[in-house]
Amino acid sequence: MKIRIVQIGLPLSLVGFFWMASAGFGAADSFAAADKNLAAEIAALKSQIAQIASQIQNSQDYIAINNLQDAYGYYVDKTKWDEVADLFTDDGSVEIGLRGVYKGKERVRAYMHHLGDLKYGTLFNHSQLQPVVHIDLDGLHAHGRFRAYMQVGTLNSRAQWGDAVYENEYVKENGVWKIKKLHAYFTYYVNYYKGWDQGGDPPPGPIPGLPPDEPPTETYKLYPDIYIPPYHYKNPVTGR
Repeated sequence: MKIRIVQIGLPLSLVGFFWMASAGFGAADSFAAADKNLAAEIAALKSQIAQIASQIQNSQDYIAINNLQDAYGYYVDKTKWDEVADLFTDDGSVEIGLRGVYKGKERVRAYMHHLGDLKYGTLFNHSQLQPVVHIDLDGLHAHGRFRAYMQVGTLNSRAQWGDAVYENEYVKENGVWKIKKLHAYFTYYVNYYKGWDQGGDPPPGPIPGLPPDEPPTETYKLYPDIYIPPYHYKNPVTGR
């Protein structure tokens, strides 16, 4: 006949209790020590659960912000300007290139509509790449750095490559992440046929009939000059 041996794991606090009882400690002392150890273990478990919950929420926020920025790019591609504006907070702002700052959701909407609509023979792709996202400790604010790789052109008229680096701010309102500030630093604009070895084209100029609410927050030159948009984050290895 085979005998099955079943091992039952006991909490460390109870193991300690039985050891103390066998060693001659009083029952009251044993129970007090066991309660103290059990309370410490429960506190440690609660701390671990809170940390895991925070990590899960941080991961969910990271995904949500990436989806938000990617949605922005897809809407811009197809000139869905109202959908673009709806991604912003009511007091959100947009600053693209050197055109200045447009403040408030409705000003963002107006800016976008002035870029024109997609029609036969136009290309307006804005791929969102290389996300670096950091959520603040309060879980309600975040910063993100993205790169936009652009293909812009009109049939039989022009074709351009473009690149912009975003340094954006995000806010969570009623559980939903929105764009608080979108700042696109253009790094180059070049003619497709000439290529970047022939130099760059000037950035898009001011929008006729729609002056900005504020001038550009920074002035800089595009390729072939060198300009590095400021980073919102420290070096993840050195901390500098």
